[in-house]
Amino acid sequence: MSEKACIFNIQTYSIHDGPGIRTTVFFKGCPLRCRWCQNPESQSFRPELMLSPEKCTGCGKCAEVCPQGAVRMENGRPVTDRERCTACGACVSACAAEARTVCGETRTVDEVYKEVSRDILFYKASGGGVTASGGEALCQPDFVYELFAKCREAGMTTALDTTAYGAWETLERLAEVTDLFLVDIKHIRSEEHEQLTGVPNGPVLENLKRLIKKGCAVEIRMPIVPGMNDGEDVLEETADFLLRALDPLPRVALLPYHSMGESKLARLERGEEKLGLAAPSAGHMERLCALLKARGVDARIGG
Repeated sequence: MSEKACIFNIQTYSIHDGPGIRTTVFFKGCPLRCRWCQNPESQSFRPELMLSPEKCTGCGKCAEVCPQGAVRMENGRPVTDRERCTACGACVSACAAEARTVCGETRTVDEVYKEVSRDILFYKASGGGVTASGGEALCQPDFVYELFAKCREAGMTTALDTTAYGAWETLERLAEVTDLFLVDIKHIRSEEHEQLTGVPNGPVLENLKRLIKKGCAVEIRMPIVPGMNDGEDVLEETADFLLRALDPLPRVALLPYHSMGESKLARLERGEEKLGLAAPSAGHMERLCALLKARGVDARIGG
């Protein structure tokens, strides 16, 4: 029987999630809660309602049809009780303005494979393939394994974009069908990592060392978030760890923060405070990249 998982997006013609032209499959559910998360809709493991307030006309149809009584009108605007909402989609169907959508859908491996295999000619021409991302795809390991096995059998390369926060046994098994691991280092200091993401970085760094020792192809990715992990001292400590602990040394991609996730938070109606951060300047990104290169790290800006 084909495995099932909650998928919230399948993005074609992706050029930032591994080599060549790729299709990225985004899995819903993540054990981390990064303060700067670019895909906050990926954190929950179940489908969620999203509201585009700029499209809403305030007609009240959503409140009328909700079978759970999860939507009420306040001052002419809908307010959703997320505890009562089951993301059944009744309000989506009733919304003539298309202001409401459900993020996340249960899909089978066969369904996802059929979709990603449509662009196999582009993959082969560009050296691309299929990437599993999220959320955290490690939380759906059986699905990823089955999907990647089918992709490789058809001649498509596979990449896993991961926090590496999970059991080593899971990563070790997925290594059998994964051509490239894209591993995040969000902060080199464990205490700060836990403050910013909700989990310590010990399992992440240990799994990274094990992947390298096993001979897996790895690229390290570092989100650069102003005021949180973008200090030169943090990059120096990161370089020290990489040079001391990893042989061979993987390439490092520095990913500049952008605020796209904040608009998604508003659509999820969580009421969380916006960070209000600007993207790091090009000059700052270049200085951090040059710092790593001066230490002998193969670094670049962007995925």
